[in-house]
Amino acid sequence: MSSELLVDVRAGVAVLTLNRPAQRNAVTATMTAELGAALRRCDTDDAIRAVVITGTPPAFCAGADLSAGAGGASATLDPSPWQVRKPVIAAVNGHAVGIGLALALQCDLRYFADDAVYGLSQVRRGVLADGYAHWTVPRLAGLANAADIMLTGRTFDGDEAKSMGLANASLPAAEVLPTALAVAEDIAGGSAPLPVALTKRLIWESLGMTPAVVGQLESELNAHVAKSIDGGEAMAAFKERRQPNWSGSVNDEWPAWDAPGERPSLD
Repeated sequence: MSSELLVDVRAGVAVLTLNRPAQRNAVTATMTAELGAALRRCDTDDAIRAVVITGTPPAFCAGADLSAGAGGASATLDPSPWQVRKPVIAAVNGHAVGIGLALALQCDLRYFADDAVYGLSQVRRGVLADGYAHWTVPRLAGLANAADIMLTGRTFDGDEAKSMGLANASLPAAEVLPTALAVAEDIAGGSAPLPVALTKRLIWESLGMTPAVVGQLESELNAHVAKSIDGGEAMAAFKERRQPNWSGSVNDEWPAWDAPGERPSLD
């Protein structure tokens, strides 16, 4: 990995740190490529059970770096955080605007610094917000809030982000990363990987499904999980009155559910 992205993996948690502090971690084409590669590793490496994305202080991400005409800088990643089959947590420890905020909003859980500045201000610069912002913001904050912040391009703080539903919590900046790490470590150490991965996928895709389809998928996926390695371990741990030792593989036991909007094949 380049020095623009720091990658640290320990105890089942991968920490991906945007690392251009002098430029407030503004995104370049190199950073986009490195972040995509790191997320692909997180998706396929069974040793990684949770992911935290953060920035080297003093900011999370100031948006795209346009100083060198960085046309390849984007928050439309492949894969995006919401497509990675592990929980991805945004530790937004400072200012996040433009594609910096869009990146955070692609994550499953988002912890924001209460005194930082946030915004999707692209319309004030003659372009549209990108990085799936027109998909994530209405889902997380509702149409009224999406129209408010995306049509005006205004900025807001962490407390308002929390009130709109963009953040799970608004915290002092120094507490953001420790909080995100504690949640990631709890997931990595306590939750069965395959059910977590399937739950994540169903959460993101369920809004496009009918209640009947969601209910059927829950039943079918639970039957699939019951036949998995950790399905057997869960029953053994229950009978033996002990904590389970999860060892299942998201890669090896994943149903054929390759594209967003597709129903998984459980044959």
